[in-house]
Amino acid sequence: MARSTVRPVVKLKSTAGTGVTYVTRKNRLNDPDRLVLRKYDAVAGQHVLFREER
Repeated sequence: MARSTVRPVVKLKSTAGTGVTYVTRKNRLNDPDRLVLRKYDAVAGQHVLFREER
């Protein structure tokens, strides 16, 4: 059976105030109601929280 090819794109914005955005595809393993993810912010030079823009 074919899997659905429609995967929503989620835009994440850094909470470090650097203005960095990170575009990712929704992962089914993640909690669908999760609003923040830890990603590497190259401007801040460290891992910071990224908040979803819904």
